[in-house]
Amino acid sequence: MDRDVSVNVRGGALAPCSTEPLTGFYRNGCCDTGPADRGSHTVCAVMTAEFLAFSKYVGNDLSTPRPEFRFPGLKPGDRWCLCAARFLQAAQEGCGPRVDLDATHRRALDVVPLEILEAHALARE
Repeated sequence: MDRDVSVNVRGGALAPCSTEPLTGFYRNGCCDTGPADRGSHTVCAVMTAEFLAFSKYVGNDLSTPRPEFRFPGLKPGDRWCLCAARFLQAAQEGCGPRVDLDATHRRALDVVPLEILEAHALARE
């Protein structure tokens, strides 16, 4: 399996995004990416009701369980590796979710400017 190096947008090691629910293009809990990931599932985001409604409205229902794909359906508070373009679209529409920069793959920067990711960053603890 070809994968890009696991580096986040800050240049450090890519942190895990979520194992409950299990996320990532490779379903390894991280927003790793590679040539097969055409959607660039690289942005580690914390779901909100507003974002989930927006995503469903634009044709990507993330809240309905799909057991045939081992997809539990997402709820507010869940962390998920989003497609970079969908995150950017939501951010431009004013409903972009919060982002974990340490768990967001640097390839997200191919689509989303760092300033937009930083504007949606979770507060550092």
